[in-house]
Amino acid sequence: MGKRIGPQRRGHGSPVYRSPSHKHLGAINHPKITEDYGVVVNIRHSPGHTAPVAIIHYEESGKKEYMLAPTGLRVNQKIYVGEKSKLSFGNTLPLGLIPEGTPIYNIEIMPRDGGKLVRSGGASALVVSHGKTSVVRLPSGEFKTFDPRCRATIGILAGGGRKEKPYAKAGKKYHALKSKAKKHVHVSGIAMNAANHPHGGGGHPHVGVPSTVSRHAPPGRKVGRLSSTKGGSKGKKRKR
Repeated sequence: MGKRIGPQRRGHGSPVYRSPSHKHLGAINHPKITEDYGVVVNIRHSPGHTAPVAIIHYEESGKKEYMLAPTGLRVNQKIYVGEKSKLSFGNTLPLGLIPEGTPIYNIEIMPRDGGKLVRSGGASALVVSHGKTSVVRLPSGEFKTFDPRCRATIGILAGGGRKEKPYAKAGKKYHALKSKAKKHVHVSGIAMNAANHPHGGGGHPHVGVPSTVSRHAPPGRKVGRLSSTKGGSKGKKRKR
């Protein structure tokens, strides 16, 4: 019987694939308040995130919240949340009130969910158009529609040049990826024995057989390319 592969071990939830909770400052989402302003108290490094985290003290509610810091944010700067917010970087307001061509990040998929998309360092999306729905171009180039009530923060997320600096030591890479629940080394399946991976075995550096796997395959076989793409327009057979 073969050895359990990486995706199976990750799904089991062992400490190797679990991000340590003490390296996370806390939940970083849009505040639940509707209208308020706050002051940036501090900007901290969060090992569990690729962007710096700002600590905001809101005046009316008196609460301290975390937010992903945009490029150019500084301590003692005022941050506004709500429909009456100004069009300035760091402010959070509904997509329907953000003009076309404005860079944004931390976009809500559903209204009031706190922000789910465009949260990695250096990333930003672009508001394209407004109507019954708001169209946004994501960093991948995909155009996605949103409810105009979904909130987003104006600006470009800080931490964009993090990939340009090398790790230099194996220990730094280990601790950096450990905070994100990832392993610092990756062994390709074709470099393993046949008993250790479905792509293993053989004296050649390629899989040797079609690597597409059915979407209904068991976890031990679901590796490589998942389900080959259908030919023709929208999965239909082409007419000869």
